[in-house]
Amino acid sequence: MADITRRAGWRHLRSAPTAHVRHHRGGKLVHEGTGLSFWFRSLSAALSEVPVDDRELAMAFHARTADFQDVSVQSTVTYRIGDPAAAATRLDFSLDPDTGAWRGTPLEQIGTLLTETAQQHALAVLARIPLAEALVDGVGAVRERMAAGLAAEPRLPETGIEVVAVRVVALRPEPEVERALRTPAREQIQQEADRATYERRAVAVERERAIAENELASKIELARQEERLVDQRGINARREAEEGAAADAVRAEAEAARTVRLAQAEAEAAREVGAARAEAQSAWLRAHAEVAPATLHALAATRAAEQLPRIQNLTLSPDVVTGLLAKLGGGGDGSGESRAGGARS
Repeated sequence: MADITRRAGWRHLRSAPTAHVRHHRGGKLVHEGTGLSFWFRSLSAALSEVPVDDRELAMAFHARTADFQDVSVQSTVTYRIGDPAAAATRLDFSLDPDTGAWRGTPLEQIGTLLTETAQQHALAVLARIPLAEALVDGVGAVRERMAAGLAAEPRLPETGIEVVAVRVVALRPEPEVERALRTPAREQIQQEADRATYERRAVAVERERAIAENELASKIELARQEERLVDQRGINARREAEEGAAADAVRAEAEAARTVRLAQAEAEAAREVGAARAEAQSAWLRAHAEVAPATLHALAATRAAEQLPRIQNLTLSPDVVTGLLAKLGGGGDGSGESRAGGARS
């Protein structure tokens, strides 16, 4: 839309860089080009503005497949006006000199032309293929057919319209049909999910079994280690007992040898002591044998006196003293002895 400014009965037009402006005055072309800016009089000027930028036209229409199923087609056509002069002569792009707005709806006319042309070719393609094939390969086929049909449409070049690109966004069946078509795929996906779940459970069970086997193997190995430990402890205990017994035997042998040596020493000592005592006794006997009987009697009395209890007072009669003195002196006879014996009795 061009910008128009009023100044003292004159009008000033300023267009955008993407708009092609044509200015006729008195049936003659005065100004033509993109991004123009000029003064004009509203009563004698005929203005038209043709956009030359790329424009997107979204289209949505319904079609029927070979198996009589309704599908909706969503597509976009990118176009531009390559020949603004031809477009200005075929379509109403005239401007209001006071407001700068289009007097007509040229873009709607172009949209209708492109939509009907593209729809015609899309319907021709979809009408010959079933729904399943249309949903699988229909997007590419419809896009190619629409692009070829728009390129071959003679009215578009005559109007100055160039098709830049054609895109088919989606082909969708009716909601009920779409749900019905999704059911087998959903069932298959569910089956795959169930199978994956079962496989995961099987893998989990297998892993649990492997873990249990490893734990059992570990327990068995631990029991074997404990068995070897018990055996080793028994061997060590037996070895310790044997070593203790051997040590005790060595100690017993040493003690026995020491006892034997002590006994031998004691026996030798006893023999030596006995020999000495016998020698002393023999000497004592020899000594007594050489002594007079009276001396022996005196010694016997002395020994006897040593063994008697202590006597505080002793009274001797003359007869007893006389007899004893007679014996000590070696004199006296048997009558005296008898008298002394009578006196003692």
